[in-house]
Amino acid sequence: MGHYKPHMSDGLLLGIVLFSCCVEHSHSQSYPTKPARMIIGFPPGSITDVMVRPLAQKLADILGQQVIVDNRAGATGTIANEAVVKSAPDGYTILAAPGSSIASYPHLRISMPYDSLQDLVPVILIHKFSYVLIAHPSVSAKDVKDLIVLARNRPATITFGSPGVGTSFHLSGELLSQMTNVKFVHVPYKGGTTLLSDIVGGRIDFMFYSLAGVRPMLDAGKLRPLAVTGVKRNPLLPSVPTIDESGIKGYEMSGWEGIFVPRNTPKERVGRLNTAITAASLTPEITELNLSQGMDFVPNTVDQFSALVRSDYERYGKLIMMTGIKPE
Repeated sequence: MGHYKPHMSDGLLLGIVLFSCCVEHSHSQSYPTKPARMIIGFPPGSITDVMVRPLAQKLADILGQQVIVDNRAGATGTIANEAVVKSAPDGYTILAAPGSSIASYPHLRISMPYDSLQDLVPVILIHKFSYVLIAHPSVSAKDVKDLIVLARNRPATITFGSPGVGTSFHLSGELLSQMTNVKFVHVPYKGGTTLLSDIVGGRIDFMFYSLAGVRPMLDAGKLRPLAVTGVKRNPLLPSVPTIDESGIKGYEMSGWEGIFVPRNTPKERVGRLNTAITAASLTPEITELNLSQGMDFVPNTVDQFSALVRSDYERYGKLIMMTGIKPE
């Protein structure tokens, strides 16, 4: 009398629930069942390629499926981003992209073939890094304060170079100009090769760049580091202060690279990628690679990375508008 006996409808309902759970579990466990492509918007040998290619191999080991790196260089990452946006949202086409191609370049194009915030789903932040403010040794400034004084004494004559209009390196200089009310002369280049050649040759005064790209020149004494742009010192340059420490309070500009998939990719596959890439990033080999390039990886959720993408998108948009940088 006291025992509950299920009705036929209860048993049927229980069976449906159990079947649904099994199907869902099966689907999540079965992904991936074939090779995936990781698209990069920069050529082989670029910093993005050098950092992402080993990560893709570790990811393949964890997923048990090949992850093919596909370089689609051109248009500052837009070609690669668009290719991923237009691909099937099944978790088999993955984008590895720097923050600049997602958060700043869209503000510099009159028309874009996609919406960074709507058409790409953030998966995980794979590393974050500060830039280094470097000057040619002929520039008398020994630190950021000296550079500001020099620029005030020689208005509109101190030059800073960048690999292109709207790059994060360009915006780093514009932010410094805005926060100090000092005018520098921006010299945009088409990529980093000629830029590096010209600063080593003394044809421009200073620039912002990734440490990985200029470390040999710093070690050789061909360039002088004045400061780093992040919220903390770079462990590879422990004696070089941050710009904030140098007296420009609140200054911060950090680069990052992350993984994205097309809109409508199933959430469980996004979650699976986040978990697998976290595991890959924590392997000794990838940890050592990040440390050697002055980059940080901290495990992060899809929501945390999404918040960073949106925040930087809005921040760069405001900076571009305030500085009057014109879209192409």
